[in-house]
Amino acid sequence: MRIVISGATGFVGAALLRSIVATRHDVVALVRAPTPSLDRVRQIIVPDLEVFEGWARLVKDAEAIIHLAGIAHRAADRPQLEGINVRVTLDAARAAADAGARFVYVSSVKVHGEETSAQPLRETSPIAPCDDYGKSKAAAEAAFHDIHNLRATVLRPPLVYGPAVKANFLALMRAIARGWPLPFGSIENRRSLIYVGNLCDAIIRCLEAPQAAGRTYLVSDGLPVSTPQLCRALGDALGRPARLFPFPARLLELYPGLRRLTRSLEVDDSAIRSELGWRPPYTFEEGLRATAEWYRVQRR
Repeated sequence: MRIVISGATGFVGAALLRSIVATRHDVVALVRAPTPSLDRVRQIIVPDLEVFEGWARLVKDAEAIIHLAGIAHRAADRPQLEGINVRVTLDAARAAADAGARFVYVSSVKVHGEETSAQPLRETSPIAPCDDYGKSKAAAEAAFHDIHNLRATVLRPPLVYGPAVKANFLALMRAIARGWPLPFGSIENRRSLIYVGNLCDAIIRCLEAPQAAGRTYLVSDGLPVSTPQLCRALGDALGRPARLFPFPARLLELYPGLRRLTRSLEVDDSAIRSELGWRPPYTFEEGLRATAEWYRVQRR
């Protein structure tokens, strides 16, 4: 199968390429600049996807597009998010439809919002994004319905971690590795996560499963964890026991961003497991160990 992958040098894209080159698929990677580490795949240089007009030519002979390109963690205003996360996504989706190619799109659990209460999220849960990033992902998904003959599979992962992780997960890992006391000892929440290797496996499974066309799936490592459980598991993986002390969650939530560590965001991914027979190939502990080993190496 000839596959075009956008966002091939990003966090998920780089991991996906490492996974997919082991298969017999013929891979074309869209990159902003020549990348020596991708010497085993064909590279197409596209400095700016917003002005790229070659989608039709690029996918003419392709059987699938895996669309990962987008703005995630870096600061961006709404027009930038709409340009990259919506318009570029729809350009790629229309090209896939015109070429008769499968389209696998990695969206986000954020299309459903930022937290859950009594019940985990399911694919049928209300679309209720809270920030511009989640709104841009939801807008792209909604527009797929207007693209004739599009055979799209949408994956909505929660927080993705693994080697080369950035943002909040990296900050938490750094704090634990440095032995900083953390005020999360009394938090009782439930958060779903997914190791990047498991997400890549789910992407490949959706690509290869005909019945995945036209479906949307939530995906995760499995059982959710609380923030204290995550910290302690990270500490074990790093060889530095997490130093946690109790502190009222309502006071922690006065600080911007900490609500993500005090509230729950749990998904039910039984649909992809039952319909595609998918199971994550890596355990939560294995994913954390791989992430911790990367962290130790890059600190040297």
